[in-house]
Amino acid sequence: MSGTPAIIEHADLREHNTLAVAAKARYLVRITDVDDLTEALAWAEARKLDTLLLGGGSNLVFAGDFDGVVLHMQIRGRHWEKVSGDEAVLVLGAGENWHEAVLYAARSGYRGIENLALIPGTAGAAPVQNIGAYGVELGDTLLSVTVLDRNTQAVVTLAAGDCQFGYRDSLFKRQPGRYIILEVRVKLSRSRPLKLDYRDLGEYLGDTDRSSLTPLEVAEAVMAVRHRKLPDPAVLPNAGSFFKNPVITGAAFERLQERCPDVVFYPVEQGVKLAAAWLIDQAGWKGFRNARVGIHNRQALVLINHSGGSGAEVLALADEVRRSVLETFGVELEMEPGVVGAR
Repeated sequence: MSGTPAIIEHADLREHNTLAVAAKARYLVRITDVDDLTEALAWAEARKLDTLLLGGGSNLVFAGDFDGVVLHMQIRGRHWEKVSGDEAVLVLGAGENWHEAVLYAARSGYRGIENLALIPGTAGAAPVQNIGAYGVELGDTLLSVTVLDRNTQAVVTLAAGDCQFGYRDSLFKRQPGRYIILEVRVKLSRSRPLKLDYRDLGEYLGDTDRSSLTPLEVAEAVMAVRHRKLPDPAVLPNAGSFFKNPVITGAAFERLQERCPDVVFYPVEQGVKLAAAWLIDQAGWKGFRNARVGIHNRQALVLINHSGGSGAEVLALADEVRRSVLETFGVELEMEPGVVGAR
């Protein structure tokens, strides 16, 4: 192991996933720079071990132990570059806490990512999922990412247009394992229009003078709305929204609306996006709880690990919910978190 960063054997992963699921990694390496990364990858490859990149652990479920090397991304750093007029680029190391970076930008008076406050996880994980909330997606402001391309072993920069962003989708999800994100750049502005038309956010703001709002005030409003509906993983272990909002064709929506006139929906370019939380709620799952896992009583999209449940138990509940929604509405739900280990 000469020349490699410290390698932890039989590492406990419970504290490294927001569902607090018990799991172990055969090895874990803390990655603080690109040299750590390349050395750890070479060490794993020499021993024919699989690798798993782990940031904040907020968007995955450990279905079992990981018999390989967990690369715990901890590359830090944030700074401004290309500051010109009212625009600037915020550069974030992949291991930076995303929520803290949002607040840092908002306090500096820059707009663009304030609606993405309180989303758990690291900056490096944000482009993978193309995180989004309250009418804003990361792809709206992302300028570029610096990555290690494992196919070529080269460090390269990918522009936003190369990242193939879609709804909770990206190049990094379509080619899993190829790219390891090292640094993220977002282009922000002091004059960019604030995005305030999302229903829950608009209701919270009420009669507030929209023209006088600062990005920090918008971030604080987003945080208040999220606190009302979403549990703190430190108190109730969870992985955030567990299912994507499904998109169906216009024809399928018309048939569904005939049966369910009050269905919650949003027109999108590809068809009609349904509110997965509404579907789950109407199927009778909101607030459900068995001995160890359940569904939050204020947000049906959130699965909760109440009492030391296993990843297998969380996934079994998710499968029950998916079957129920399919039988009730004829709509297929897709999970947002990735699954690690055998199911």
